[in-house]
Amino acid sequence: MARPRLAPQPEVPGLAARRVAADIVDGVLRRGRPLDEQIDGKQAHPGFVALPDRDRALARRIIATVLRRLGTLRHLLSAFLDRGCPEDAPRVETALLIGAAQILWLDVPDHAAVDLAVRIVQSDRRAGRYAGLVNAVLRRVTQEGAERIAQDQSADAAPRYDAPPWLMQRWIRTYGKATAHAIADALGHEPSLDLTVKSDPEAWAARLRGRVTPTGTVRLVAHGPISLLPGYAEGAWWVQDAAAALPARLFGDVRGLNLVDLCAAPGGKTAQLALAGAEVTAVDRSDARVSRLRENLARLSLPATTIVADVGEWQAGPFDAALIDAPCTSTGTIRRHPDIAWLKREGDIATLVTLQARLLARAIEMVKPGGTIVYCTCSLEPEEGEVLIDTLVARDQRIRRRPVAPDEIPGIAPFITASGDLHTLPCHWPDADSRMAGLDGFYAARLERT
Repeated sequence: MARPRLAPQPEVPGLAARRVAADIVDGVLRRGRPLDEQIDGKQAHPGFVALPDRDRALARRIIATVLRRLGTLRHLLSAFLDRGCPEDAPRVETALLIGAAQILWLDVPDHAAVDLAVRIVQSDRRAGRYAGLVNAVLRRVTQEGAERIAQDQSADAAPRYDAPPWLMQRWIRTYGKATAHAIADALGHEPSLDLTVKSDPEAWAARLRGRVTPTGTVRLVAHGPISLLPGYAEGAWWVQDAAAALPARLFGDVRGLNLVDLCAAPGGKTAQLALAGAEVTAVDRSDARVSRLRENLARLSLPATTIVADVGEWQAGPFDAALIDAPCTSTGTIRRHPDIAWLKREGDIATLVTLQARLLARAIEMVKPGGTIVYCTCSLEPEEGEVLIDTLVARDQRIRRRPVAPDEIPGIAPFITASGDLHTLPCHWPDADSRMAGLDGFYAARLERT
């Protein structure tokens, strides 16, 4: 007699989101895959794409919290693991990280965080035998974790674990211990949603229940899909960190200028310049990124000529002005892209500086005598900013600095360096509400072709 088939067991609520989160965290930490690549575009994790909106948002929050607090989490878990995480089952550490992040920082019941983490390891062939260990460690996290973290962080001199040691050492050398610690602390908080609006920022801030920053950006706490916010569909604004919105404004009045935006995608600065009346040529080497730039400009109803090309080889000009938002280590954007802290290596800096110098040399060739070049990076590393520009100005007699004045843009006075460049840090703009504090680390220098 045929044995009756058992009905498939229903999925435990919330398990799919945690399993996908575990896969993506593993992708970053063990396979070196950027977070954006795994959650957006053609190479996105199929399980993530298939999740309902609510579960997808939860998975995002879990992943981001793990990556923002990775150093603290690993330090805490090491105190509860006499022999460390088992090397033959990497899924154990991932499950512990995900479970502990939910217990300590997310609005998830402790019992659910523990149970679902145990189920993650039980479903893994190599990790299944460590389910008891995961259960025991996470129960200790529920009882002792928050207090241990508070004790570790109570002193100003306490180590900051959530930035890799090589980065912390560099920041201490560059900015001093107090500022380096403030930067590291800022990286642990989810950033605000910053918008550049076409007009009337005060009205849009009121409509979106946000506020206007000193430099004119509209800032609000991110919640829900961005495309559903008022003003998105009609192209009234675009997402752009307050710091990222500053370099394009260093040109001053650009009405009628023939201006090239090099490395332009995804197009926030292109949009600023087009809105201000410049005739913009936007260049980027990635076909996919230029497609996204065109989509953004179409939604905003802003004109620009878009070109897919390698700037190092592209021949054009002369232009009245050039903007270079150069590829860099992006260490100033770790608040928004927490995977960067764990994907970049110190050796990347020299390679990128060589590329940045090449792009600057091309921009100089493209710009007319008397024209303006604005160079910027979202890096906190001096080699990619001040040091590079100091070297260029000393070596190339065709270029001189045009220092930025405090009254050019409201609110920028604290960001101007002794050389007259612009430099923001993630710890700038402190606020009692951590969700409204800070901005990306950005460096910008304004140069003139003599």
